[in-house]
Amino acid sequence: MRQPIQSHEARHQRLLGAALLWLLAGTAALLTTLIPMHSEQWGWTPAFWLVAAPLSVLLVLEPGLPRQLLALARTRRRPAHSAVWN
Repeated sequence: MRQPIQSHEARHQRLLGAALLWLLAGTAALLTTLIPMHSEQWGWTPAFWLVAAPLSVLLVLEPGLPRQLLALARTRRRPAHSAVWN
C-alpha cells in the first residue's frame, strides 16, 4: 500500500519539533552533568552534538527564529519609566 504524500509544511513542523526536542534533551543532559561538556577522551564532541548541532539544524529550518525571539523579548520588556513607582 502507498502512503499518502505528506505536505511540506507537516514535514517541516516534524523536523522542527525533533530539533527542538534534541536541543532540550541535550541541554538537560549537559546541565544535569549526566554527560560532561568537555572530557579528555571525547574533547568538545558532547557539547557539539548535544547543543551546537541541534542549534544549527534549527537555524537551517527557521532562519528568522533569532530575529523573532529578539522581537518577542523586546515586546515583553517594560519601559524603564513605567517600572519606577514615583
